[in-house]
Amino acid sequence: MANDASTVFDLVILGGGSGGYAAALRGAQLGLDVALIEKGKVGGTCLHNGCIPTKALLHAGEIADQARESEQFGVKATFEGIDMAAVHKYKDDVISGLYKGLQGLIASRKVTYIEGAGKLSSPTSVDVDGRRVEGRHVLLATGSVPKSLPGLEIDGNRIISSDHALTLDRVPKSAIVLGGGVIGVEFASAWTSFGTDVTIVEGLKHLAPLEDENSSKLLERAFRKRGIKFNLGTFFDKAEYTQDGVRVTLADGKTFEAEVLLVAIGRGPVSQGLGYEEAGVATDRGYVLVDEYMRTNVPTISAVGDLVPTLQLAHVGFAEGILVAERLAGLKAVPIDYDGVPRVTYCHPEVASVGVTEAKAKEIYGADKVVALKYNLAGNGKSKILKTAGEIKLVQVKDGAVVGVHMVGDRMGEQVGEAQLIYNWEALPAEVAQLIHAHPTQSEALGEAHLALAGKPLHSHD
Repeated sequence: MANDASTVFDLVILGGGSGGYAAALRGAQLGLDVALIEKGKVGGTCLHNGCIPTKALLHAGEIADQARESEQFGVKATFEGIDMAAVHKYKDDVISGLYKGLQGLIASRKVTYIEGAGKLSSPTSVDVDGRRVEGRHVLLATGSVPKSLPGLEIDGNRIISSDHALTLDRVPKSAIVLGGGVIGVEFASAWTSFGTDVTIVEGLKHLAPLEDENSSKLLERAFRKRGIKFNLGTFFDKAEYTQDGVRVTLADGKTFEAEVLLVAIGRGPVSQGLGYEEAGVATDRGYVLVDEYMRTNVPTISAVGDLVPTLQLAHVGFAEGILVAERLAGLKAVPIDYDGVPRVTYCHPEVASVGVTEAKAKEIYGADKVVALKYNLAGNGKSKILKTAGEIKLVQVKDGAVVGVHMVGDRMGEQVGEAQLIYNWEALPAEVAQLIHAHPTQSEALGEAHLALAGKPLHSHD
């Protein structure tokens, strides 16, 4: 294997998804000589098979719902159906524009972009299609793929993954969604807006099980109103083809039938057969193990993104990639507080949160030291105009900072920016309460909730 370039790069990055390309852009900006290796398209899962296309489908579904429900706003409109070819064109145009922009960024920062399937060949080199790329440091950022269960074969026909769901050429008449986490509830929401009869199967006792229990219950109530069915608390047993669809059997013998089964039980790391173990990189269940500075046990190798056991979010990948680039460039790196990362599930209604749940706060600080307050969006003028329902729940250490903000309602994902500042700057309720929020806005609901928590509620009851 010959190194056909005299250059030894400062940083060789294996994987061009969110974590990899963020490290490349920031590293090059800081003067590092960077090589970025990607076998598919730069942008990775988020841009091509995840965040961006799913949110485009969800927005198309939102438009469909608005057309159906327009008369309640005094607007006469007719909903005639979903043109999936046109939906895909809209979605693909969004992706294409962002992809071209990202390619331009990489070129402008003078990152050496190498297209091909790479494999770690030593602690300081990656082999790509017959070429050895040498670096003083290697960053592993090979991402994740949809997971399945033992004996459950995703065939891309009737049993599909989120990748298949994003390119489905039709609106299925009915669908079973296996998994009630972020991916599952987002597809259930979009398909319901398109007209699909959806049933979610979740083995744990709530939808969105990683969120505060109050948020999960609010989401379940909203989904019932939308006609989305779900079965909670019983695990999957098997799936089999019927004459014209799929039958799913649960551990208690209960069965469900539908045209398609979407397996949405999460994503697993891409690490097998890539030379990680041979180079001595420590792993656990396929995940590459790192410390708070994203360093592996091999001094010349770091890892970021879905490949490591942190939150599988694109913005986490960005932050981890930037952290590695800045550390290698000699800047002071600050470890990421993962509780302080904003989390959004873009279903209808949206679920957004930052900080810890009430249950977690009680574990950390003690039940007698935790105060929780709920502010109903019925008291918020803009939410009434939008006809959205939901709540903002604040979790506070008694006489101290707000340590959790949990929101359910349309457009709550757009309010989580302020919520993350409240958490990450360890704000007291009285400090937020004295800030003036524009009226009428949904961001005002955050201000009102803090007014109430500070003991001076305005548009809410004592």
